[in-house]
Amino acid sequence: MLLFRWLLFRLMFLSGAVKLTSHDPVWRDFTALAYHYLTQPLPTPLAWYMYQLPLGVQRFSTAFTLVVELAIPFLFFAPRLWRFFGAAAALFLQLLIFLTGNYTFFNLLTMSMCLLLFDDYALGAIAARLGLRAHAAKTGRIAVAAVAIVILAVSVAELDETFFETTPEPAMALVQLAAPFDIANTYGLFASMTVTRPEIIVQGSNDGVTWLDYEFRYKPGNLSRPPRQVAPYQPRLDWQMWFAALSDYRGAPWFTNFMVRLLQGSPDVLALLGKNPFPAAPPKYVRAELFDYSFTSFAQRRSTRDWWTRAPRGLYFPEISLEDIRLRQ
Repeated sequence: MLLFRWLLFRLMFLSGAVKLTSHDPVWRDFTALAYHYLTQPLPTPLAWYMYQLPLGVQRFSTAFTLVVELAIPFLFFAPRLWRFFGAAAALFLQLLIFLTGNYTFFNLLTMSMCLLLFDDYALGAIAARLGLRAHAAKTGRIAVAAVAIVILAVSVAELDETFFETTPEPAMALVQLAAPFDIANTYGLFASMTVTRPEIIVQGSNDGVTWLDYEFRYKPGNLSRPPRQVAPYQPRLDWQMWFAALSDYRGAPWFTNFMVRLLQGSPDVLALLGKNPFPAAPPKYVRAELFDYSFTSFAQRRSTRDWWTRAPRGLYFPEISLEDIRLRQ
């Protein structure tokens, strides 16, 4: 149980520490959440409403996040009632993240670890209602102690490297020895906050003049389509499109293969999309444009019924055809 609490401590504490050690100005001036709801990979409908909150509320929310991640984890080792308070604060933060962003099962896993901060007496009423019974298990204390020493030593060495970058040689040797087993890791969630939202819009054409958009299932595209709540499901293609938009397509080699599969009309690839504008046959040409997306305001949404606005940033991926691919081969 102590090792589980230590794992939860490292996850929470390091998530907050990297936000400050990254020297990202929006974390240091408490404006990070003024951007986060918009710029995260896959926002939820609630994220649109959270984005509309005044800057003062966003600053308070950012400060609250840092307090929960940096100060509250120390309560995980405190006496019973303080430990319960720490668990409640961590659970509340994870619930808010789950409701405002799609991060697959990450929040659920973190919440499951928070439950280990409670004891059998605290959870007894719930267990009784569910018809569950507690079972005591005997474990080898020597084996448990040995594992605990290794994990504590490795994780403390990694913490030392994270903050001071001067880990002693014996500790580094232990870290390298344990690394292939992934038994102790550092964590760095949203160390740097993106402040804009570039979006890739993939298009096809049969004449090179009229271009039609491919629609993805979950990522922003059509301005009138609201964000969706999809977690704990992980739409990997939509997720990777967010990362691809942050760099040049050459930094995401898979993207070129994706465009070629659209030219070939691959059923497996098309099944990942929400709408194929060329149901009869694949297009002759494909390309991708880049836009800056933003949430609409209350007034804009009332007048247009759109959830998004966008401004063009130019071509992301050049126009290609299967003939171009053959010539390059």
